[in-house]
Amino acid sequence: MTSGNGANISGVKRRPVYSGGSSSTDSDSDSAPLAKRSQPTRLKRRLSSDSSSSDSDNAPLAKRSQMGRSKRKPMDDSDSSSSGSESDKPLSSKSKVPKIALPNGLVLPKTAVMVTALKHKSAKAYANSPPKKIKKEQSTKTTVKKESNMNQVRVKKEKGKPVGINSNASLASQLIDRKPLIKAESSLTAGSANGSEATSEADDEEHKWWLENKGDDGPKWQTLEHSGVLFPPEYVPHGVPLLYKNSEITLAPQVEEVATFFAAVLGTEHERNKVFQKNFFDDFKEVLDEHMPGHSVKEYKWCDFTRIRAHLDSQSAKRKAMTKHEKDAAKKEKMEIEEKYSTCMLDGRREKVGNFRIEPPSLFRGRGAHPKTGKLKKRVMPEQVTINIGAGAKVPDPPPGHRWGKVCNDNTVTWLAMWKENINGNTKYVFLAAGSSLKGQSDMRKFDKARNLVLEIDKIRKQYTKDLKSNIMADRQRATAMYLIDRYALRAGNEKSDDEADTVGCCSLRCEHITLEPPNIVHFDFLGKDSIRYQRTTDVDKQVWKNLKIFQKGEDKLNSDMLFDRLNTTLLNKHLQTLMPGLTAKVFRTFNASFVFQQQLRNTPTDGTEAEKILAYNRSNREVAVLCNHQRSVSKGFEGQMTRIEDKILAARYQRKLLKEYLLEIAPMLKKKRPDLAQRESGVTSKWIKAYLLTMCEQDREKLTKKFERDNEKLREAGEPQLPESQLKEKIAEIDAREKSIKDGSYVAEPPVAKNATTDKVLEKLDKLTERIKNIELDKIEKDENKTTALSTSKLNYIDPRISIAWCKKYNVPIEKIFNKTLREKFTWALEVDANWTF
Repeated sequence: MTSGNGANISGVKRRPVYSGGSSSTDSDSDSAPLAKRSQPTRLKRRLSSDSSSSDSDNAPLAKRSQMGRSKRKPMDDSDSSSSGSESDKPLSSKSKVPKIALPNGLVLPKTAVMVTALKHKSAKAYANSPPKKIKKEQSTKTTVKKESNMNQVRVKKEKGKPVGINSNASLASQLIDRKPLIKAESSLTAGSANGSEATSEADDEEHKWWLENKGDDGPKWQTLEHSGVLFPPEYVPHGVPLLYKNSEITLAPQVEEVATFFAAVLGTEHERNKVFQKNFFDDFKEVLDEHMPGHSVKEYKWCDFTRIRAHLDSQSAKRKAMTKHEKDAAKKEKMEIEEKYSTCMLDGRREKVGNFRIEPPSLFRGRGAHPKTGKLKKRVMPEQVTINIGAGAKVPDPPPGHRWGKVCNDNTVTWLAMWKENINGNTKYVFLAAGSSLKGQSDMRKFDKARNLVLEIDKIRKQYTKDLKSNIMADRQRATAMYLIDRYALRAGNEKSDDEADTVGCCSLRCEHITLEPPNIVHFDFLGKDSIRYQRTTDVDKQVWKNLKIFQKGEDKLNSDMLFDRLNTTLLNKHLQTLMPGLTAKVFRTFNASFVFQQQLRNTPTDGTEAEKILAYNRSNREVAVLCNHQRSVSKGFEGQMTRIEDKILAARYQRKLLKEYLLEIAPMLKKKRPDLAQRESGVTSKWIKAYLLTMCEQDREKLTKKFERDNEKLREAGEPQLPESQLKEKIAEIDAREKSIKDGSYVAEPPVAKNATTDKVLEKLDKLTERIKNIELDKIEKDENKTTALSTSKLNYIDPRISIAWCKKYNVPIEKIFNKTLREKFTWALEVDANWTF
């Protein structure tokens, strides 16, 4: 056989070394879109939903220059005509908002059984159920529609006329009332007793709270029972001494615990951080003074924690050396302890509790250059904890010898327990899990509020544009801040004390945080939330630029003075409440993220592969992450990940090379019909092939040895005879012989296909392998593009999940490819929207 560069590799034929290049022909139904899953015959549904086209001028100002004035048809990538950028035009010059239309369409909402199967069973098990037809006459059964506060907005733009954000005709006046989107499930037909019981169980497990008209006001629950909180275990002393000036000091248990905290960070950036060192040692001396009065520890530089670190390393090694049986037993014991705390009874339904564990004591890290990094987070005692539980319910027992700080019965809040931590004095809460009804209601109200902003955004933008020239300086500052929050999705920002991290938002910007460049360029540079640096250079409205210059060069202003010295977050939000009930600066951020995301999704290729569609989805998500400044540093293992992906691509190309050579051998006539079969594979040289095959030999030895050990461990636990060592040596000898033939050039790998495969089968295999290579290359591009962007934050907190669900249904992409299990459980309420839903 001739290698990629012409070198001859011949000799005795062996079994193929690498089989990863062959694509499996089995199609796991787990990847099927939820909208295509089979329906149980017991469910009779009426097909009904609303669909329509929409146009809106509600694009965030920061994105207008990129998007232009595109015609809003729901998720329609074919409708992308642009009438030019308007990002720099005065708001008053934007054109009118046209009328709207709401044509009706028909889709089939998912049933409770489907959602339950997704949430409480494996999606694969449900997808594998045989499809059952729904009789035509069943569609005439009466269904019950329940009103929901999830409504649809549709705005249709007249052909050829761009929509402006400051049209004379108010956007609200051109929108009709939204109709309910989600319908209640139809009644189940009379069936067997088992079927009725199963349905009853499904209803108990899946409470469709989103079909109920519950407002934000009033009680959150009627009855509540839970088991309190789980405290960390008491510290167990290890007795390893601290070295101080090379002398051993046996520490009291309370002191030893704090010393052990510091020993755990030896060799990290925290140990080398001077602020961390100082804060730790100050608190360490306080604990020493309290529990070991008269101690000799005076200076940090003489403290040696290496013996304690060695003890920690030995304990870590012991845990890693545990057998699978021992690990399973420890895991089972932990789960048994946590079981009673993990759920509660809310209004007679069992719901999962989120963070039921009290934080253990440790050294505070903080994010960025936090001034309190290294300080001791003290152990939380039951006397500091307030329990919130239903009136008449049994109060959970505190740990022996302790009592709760307070017990209340407040059904207007959703937390189960609370306490204050000692570092920043922040209040910590125990809430229900992300997928619970209370958290889901909170999420849905948040996104609905941002979605309802579309009714008011035209009026609000017109208002603050007018106030940019106000004679009242406070109003002018407020209007300028609203412009920045609306256009650049800035956080509102609160003033910080000296002992907090120096992070700012819009209202707390200082003069030093912006640099002005004529005629209208602004350079932003400041630390945002979590000490993430915000750097941006952009053109702003000329009146905004003039205002910023006035605010920055005010009377006797210094760089350290507040830019908006007559505005704070409280005043801003109070004003926003007068423009729209419940409106805060935070709502603008959610609105901007969701709207930009939906607009960017129009770039999804309709006829693209699933991988190409997912790449378009993630690119849209990245646009939102950039807008919201969701950054991350490049991970330490990034280069290694990229190298592994490149190796994976080359390995697949090598498999394709073997297939092409085999095809030309069994069907020479294909050389003229398929000239691509004679093309060389990029990067697959004889030198690379030899190194790759030798690496595979090493990996095969390692895998074989580990498998042999695992098999013997299972046999030993089952009390059965173990496999003989000679069996392992025999297989290792085969790998040694293969390795020898590779080194002397006599090894010939077989093509990754069955020996008697037909030409058509080989061609099919080749096409699948080519598609696999393309997907790996797309994955490489995606990882490289997202190396400094955190996509999960916007998807979890800022983008309306219904946009993603509708996109999946429209482009036939399995929801599991976009939302993992945690997100599907968190956003169960959004799974029933149809493909035409728009934000």
